[in-house]
Amino acid sequence: MIFSPEYTLYAKTLIGIIAIVNPLGAIPVFLSLCGDRTHTERRQIARVSAFAVASILILAIWSGDALLGFFGIGIPAFRTGGGLLLLLIAINMMHAKQSHAKHSPKEAEEADNKENVAVVPLAIPIMSGPGAISLVIVDAHQAIGWGDRLILSADIIVVAIAVWGALRLAAPIGEKLGITGLNIVTRIMGLLLAAIGMQMITAGLVKLLPGLA
Repeated sequence: MIFSPEYTLYAKTLIGIIAIVNPLGAIPVFLSLCGDRTHTERRQIARVSAFAVASILILAIWSGDALLGFFGIGIPAFRTGGGLLLLLIAINMMHAKQSHAKHSPKEAEEADNKENVAVVPLAIPIMSGPGAISLVIVDAHQAIGWGDRLILSADIIVVAIAVWGALRLAAPIGEKLGITGLNIVTRIMGLLLAAIGMQMITAGLVKLLPGLA
């Protein structure tokens, strides 16, 4: 899927990560959690959330293989399981729903009573939850050398900047697009994510069950 000299493949990786993080899809949650906060507090929450998203996903890039090795999990099995998780999240996104894999109703209720919502639940699990971490680990495993991982890390920084921009401008974006516009964007991201999930499942099953090839 990624890591060839052609920059178009890096762009596809970036699009995949943006699709699963879905900064625009997080705007309604951000507005509901920060409705009574001051403008300064909202900007601070947006900044901390973006930094947390970058930190979590970059950590996954550089430590994902070691974590899987510690638990004895092979990449084919992880790719299949991660692809299934992405597919389930994508199906919810295409129905304009927040997947429970990202944010359950009980977590939402607890978040309403939290003073600081920047890291939990905004950064994790809503934007850089299990699906995003799985996708990044699989992409990082395909990296050829440190250079490719650095490029992938740069992609994460671009995504974090997009998160910061979307949350910082959440109010005007929400007013401009409305619920319908945000849902349309979420459905498009869900469609892209479903294709990525199916690709991961297929690639994983071919390795696990060579007879399928």
